[in-house]
Amino acid sequence: MAGVIDVVALGGNAIIPSDGTGTIEEQRDVTTRSMEHVADLVQAGRKVIIIHGNGPIVGNILERNEAAKDRIPPMPLDICGADSQGGIGYMMQQILGNVMRGRGIENPVVSIVSQVVVDEDDDAFQDPTKPIGPYYSLEESKDLERTNGWVMKEDAEGRGYRRVVASPTPREIVEVDVVSHLLSQDIVVIAVGGGGIPVVRRDGKLEGIEAVIDKDRAASALASGIGAENLIILTNVEQVYIDFGKPEQMGLGKVEVSEMRKMYEAYEFPAGSMGPKIRAAIDFVESGGRSAIITHSDTLREAVEGKVGTHIVPDSA
Repeated sequence: MAGVIDVVALGGNAIIPSDGTGTIEEQRDVTTRSMEHVADLVQAGRKVIIIHGNGPIVGNILERNEAAKDRIPPMPLDICGADSQGGIGYMMQQILGNVMRGRGIENPVVSIVSQVVVDEDDDAFQDPTKPIGPYYSLEESKDLERTNGWVMKEDAEGRGYRRVVASPTPREIVEVDVVSHLLSQDIVVIAVGGGGIPVVRRDGKLEGIEAVIDKDRAASALASGIGAENLIILTNVEQVYIDFGKPEQMGLGKVEVSEMRKMYEAYEFPAGSMGPKIRAAIDFVESGGRSAIITHSDTLREAVEGKVGTHIVPDSA
């Protein structure tokens, strides 16, 4: 298995748990536990790329934007995404490096502020759905729609109104060749954090655009782009279930990609939770990947060894 390329996509709960306070001390503690599992793969001789979520943290950056807007000009969403990539990447890079050196592993770790090209004509821009930033009153939301041109929608749980932006399909990872080169030098790479910074091509130039890219779909695009064998999506359950939360729920182990696509197209997996992960896994395997694994961060090593988790694989001949 030496030299196998694993793209490991960690959710935001691998940095800040849903019931956490968000302090940097807590973030470091949680990240350390996550990086211990990643270090297991490197120690086994595998080449690793880490993709991380940024949901809680980029939200905090947007909150600071709002709180200080009367004194400091607010930054656009692409810059906020880049800020979150840099901060989270630094923390992961340092912690994983410390963990590996403690085990006698000398592989360098580097984080890359990554851009992801999207299509400016993507249908997602016609119907923005991804909520970002703080909650506002109805009056405040109407004012923001007028002054900033934002699209505002009421929260389903009645907590107020939030800005929503598009979540377009990732088309190209700008730094894919850089990532491949670093992997060839046995460097552990942290890239495409938070799904990457959405950019569009205009007159031959790259420009940031106000959007949010799904982290798992961006991880799938990167994994396909570098020819990775495995895409590993870490979440808060050990495996994928059908009829989740019902008495008849059933865990999925090894599933051929055509069968998983049938379940996905039958709306078995909600769009707001497992759906994007399943879509990312299907896209990767159908693009030539050997397997897409969905499991909990605590069972990463066992999942790679085939002992736990949901494994989506190509159809048998």
